[in-house]
Amino acid sequence: MKMITIALPKGRLAQEAAELFIKSSLTCINIMQETRKLVIEDENNNMRFLMVKPFDVPTYVEYGIADIGIVGKDVLLEQGKKVYELLDLGIGKCFIALAGPKGMKEELLNKPEKTIATKFPNITKEYFENVLDEDVQIIKLNGSVELAPILGLSDMIVDIVESGRTLRENGLEVYEKLYDISARLIINRASLKLKNEIEEIINHLERMIMQ
Repeated sequence: MKMITIALPKGRLAQEAAELFIKSSLTCINIMQETRKLVIEDENNNMRFLMVKPFDVPTYVEYGIADIGIVGKDVLLEQGKKVYELLDLGIGKCFIALAGPKGMKEELLNKPEKTIATKFPNITKEYFENVLDEDVQIIKLNGSVELAPILGLSDMIVDIVESGRTLRENGLEVYEKLYDISARLIINRASLKLKNEIEEIINHLERMIMQ
């Protein structure tokens, strides 16, 4: 059997993904106990797990360093990498939203020249241009996006929302829900054709999430 390499995103999603692999009887090792390792091997099941940053998962899969990856739909929408997206794993559920200062929705949505701060410039551009038919100024930030409208850097933000607590604590609210997000199983195009073991992994995971 050929070794299958799987890229997992560091953080909470990796924990949920690891549990899914164990429940699907694909591995018997506790991946999350190996917290400091970046490469974790399960020789009994011919699997190797790579712990990488979420935004890097599609790159590892596209270039064939990893055969399989687990990554949020938000990253796939933003990057548009050339990979196969085969399964919605039903974990890591959240949504991408347009948000801004509480009580100012109508005023800001009707503002002729808008500035949007976001970690997702491509998603934001696509939404405003293709859905709302608007041209907006987009400012890319790598973290603490909620600060932008508070400090006057932007009118609104486009960001991931789970419970909405962070927005509320900073005087912000959701204006529009853009996309539902969950973790997806992605596959390298060549690996799917050359490694028959991948089909078995997909079948195990599919049976698990359908239960």
